Amino acid sequence: MPQHPVWLPKEEILSFEEITRVATVLATMGVSRIRLSGGEPLMRPNLEDLVGMLTEVPGIKVVSMTTNGALLKEKARALRASGLRTVTVSLHSLKPELYHELTGTHDMLWRVMEGIEEAKKVGFSPIKINCVVTKGCNEDEIVDFARLAHEGNLTVRFIEYMPFDGMKLWDAERMVTGEQIIKRIGEKYELVPLEREHGSTAAHYSFKGGSTGEIGVITSMSKPFCSDCDRIRLKADGNIVPCLFSVQEHDVRPLLRNGATDQEISDFIRKSFWTKSEGVESMLAQKVKLTRVRPMYTIGG
Repeated sequence: MPQHPVWLPKEEILSFEEITRVATVLATMGVSRIRLSGGEPLMRPNLEDLVGMLTEVPGIKVVSMTTNGALLKEKARALRASGLRTVTVSLHSLKPELYHELTGTHDMLWRVMEGIEEAKKVGFSPIKINCVVTKGCNEDEIVDFARLAHEGNLTVRFIEYMPFDGMKLWDAERMVTGEQIIKRIGEKYELVPLEREHGSTAAHYSFKGGSTGEIGVITSMSKPFCSDCDRIRLKADGNIVPCLFSVQEHDVRPLLRNGATDQEISDFIRKSFWTKSEGVESMLAQKVKLTRVRPMYTIGG
């Protein structure tokens, strides 16, 4: 996050009812899983009400959430009661000083860890931890995060560094590949590859010897999976983003607020989806120089 973020005016943010209407249309088009993500979804007051509304949409089987965990302790029970199935916490260091440097916060790491423990208590399963590994920053914590998975019965997913940090140019030298991450963990723990789930962005591994924890690696850059991607994102401001690696966005908000029918909204979404970029897989194959796409804090959805 920047020190002084520019907040969207409230009138530019979709209401829970508008979000639910888009979800209802998407469900008729085959979408069955919804993830509320960041930015930070728990900054939205009464988010558990939206979760409850989305779980009632015919055809939606799973509603999950990715959060920075800062407010998770206070919200975990209400979210679970509203029907939230799984929770993922973004956590990029276990060292308090580095965590606070990366997030621009103070005395916050302990709140995140307490939030994870509360999520366990109220019955969330699985609980996932997302960690972006960056050379020269937190690569020395790979085994520490693996230990957290092994001893805490958590799923820790390591994500390769991508051009979403607000930098003008993506520096490939800062990337630690999924293969390097698994090799590093393998020096401490014996891992067993698991069958990859259809549509999953991560390759998963279990620990040999009894722990129910798992390790995942998301190889967005070294082994991209763009050709297998069937995801679509609705931003908080109503913009549809077919691909995170593209600057293309398609604003559905005017349709929602000017009397469009569900069929018109469906047609708009379908047309937007078919503008989907070939993604980073094609860009890397063509040796295109990667530039900053957008900071991730701007794309909650």
